[in-house]
Amino acid sequence: MSAERILVIEDDSEIREMLKYAFASEGWELLMAGTGEEGLKLLSGQGADCVILDIMLPGMDGFKTLKKIHEDEGSQGVPVIMCTARGEDADIVAGLELGAEDYVVKPYSPRVLAARIRAALRRREDATARPAKSIWRRGELSLDEERHAAFLGELPLDLSATEFALLAQFLKYPETVFSRNRLITAVHGPGYPATDRSVDVQILGLRKKLGKAGDLIETIRGVGYRFKAP
Repeated sequence: MSAERILVIEDDSEIREMLKYAFASEGWELLMAGTGEEGLKLLSGQGADCVILDIMLPGMDGFKTLKKIHEDEGSQGVPVIMCTARGEDADIVAGLELGAEDYVVKPYSPRVLAARIRAALRRREDATARPAKSIWRRGELSLDEERHAAFLGELPLDLSATEFALLAQFLKYPETVFSRNRLITAVHGPGYPATDRSVDVQILGLRKKLGKAGDLIETIRGVGYRFKAP
């Protein structure tokens, strides 16, 4: 089995060198790019199984680079983990809405980033290898696990893998109150390094994409979230 290829698009040479050292034991093949344009060329020419994408890049910034990645049919299924020195919710939500799989706020631990990469690689493998379980419908919302597709009425929803997994949990178990930790475990597996705030931001992004149906995801103060069956 060939090693997974990880493309790091980061303009800070010290961070690139740090990641090379930190990921040496992971067995990944690393591709390094200092600009979005260079990263897109590497992705088009050599491909990747996961992309680590800085937001503050010279020339084409991370948001524009992410949009280009998802516009290319050959790289649409590649998970992208965005890195940002800005921790504002607006920046994080913008990345998620553009299709980022996950995000990490700088300064970050290389071990945490490695864990998130492993989780993204597992989800990508599961999405392609796992047989169909079922089709779930709640009101206008429907979700097809085999096709990895979700719909609001007849309108397809453009969800990241994490948003898709969250919606699947809610549609499968309506009226169930999920703690944030339970949602993290259900979506990413046990031991995944994530904060309550990161769950809140993911839920915020999912609600926005669901439009009016987003109101069906209720916040249970002090506990977590519940999907209210329509």
